Amino acid sequence: MFLPAVMPRARLPAILSLVLLVLLVMAGCASDNERDMKSGADQLYDRAQSAMDSGNFRNAITYYETLAARFPFSNQAKQGQLDLIYCYYMNAEPESAIDAASQFERENPTHPRVDYALYMRGLANFSGQSNAIYRFFDVDLARRPPDRTRESFSAFAQLVQRYPKSRYAADARQRMVFLRNRLAEYENDVARYYFKRGAYLAAIDRARFNVESYDGAPAVAESLRIIIDSYRALGMTDLADSTREVLAANFPEAAREQAKEEEKPWYRFW
Repeated sequence: MFLPAVMPRARLPAILSLVLLVLLVMAGCASDNERDMKSGADQLYDRAQSAMDSGNFRNAITYYETLAARFPFSNQAKQGQLDLIYCYYMNAEPESAIDAASQFERENPTHPRVDYALYMRGLANFSGQSNAIYRFFDVDLARRPPDRTRESFSAFAQLVQRYPKSRYAADARQRMVFLRNRLAEYENDVARYYFKRGAYLAAIDRARFNVESYDGAPAVAESLRIIIDSYRALGMTDLADSTREVLAANFPEAAREQAKEEEKPWYRFW
């Protein structure tokens, strides 16, 4: 019968020493790797910032994207995400800026700079309205479906509601005034479309929606005029007169213009 071998006591200290040495070497390697990672992240971030500060947004984007891919959990990558949103925006890449801002919001819902991400998302959608193709062909943006306008308004509204004391809140509020009227103008355009095709009830419904949804917006004056014209076309003079009173009380200049239009003979077009 064989008994298990027993290691001589004299060899135990040597084995323990070897194990400790290996552990120390491994710890040292881990520390070196951490230092190398930090150094690499710092270098990429510094290069990205330098490119951004000099206005070379294309190069800055490349560095920030590399930083995010190679060191996704570093502190530099977190700040780099915010800088990348700005670089996309300045490099006329609104879609990428919107995606990057939305990603930052999803991944960092409690981050102290979420207000900035919301502001930039609103700004990117806001600037995206002025498409170069539309400008080249002289397309009236009020006639385009206002998807970007709604997205921009929504982002600014979230910013103002969630972060009322944010440094970006005041500018967001001002932009919301413009966007609100832009949305109302689009609804007026649709209502006029119905009116010109004799769908007077549909025109009234669309214009009334405008009055109720965007009360106080300058474009509401046109909404009231559409309602008046539609009631007149339907022979509902009492309703036309009551709407005219509302127009006069809230938009006196528009009411005077409406009165001049109604005074024209049917055969006059100028």
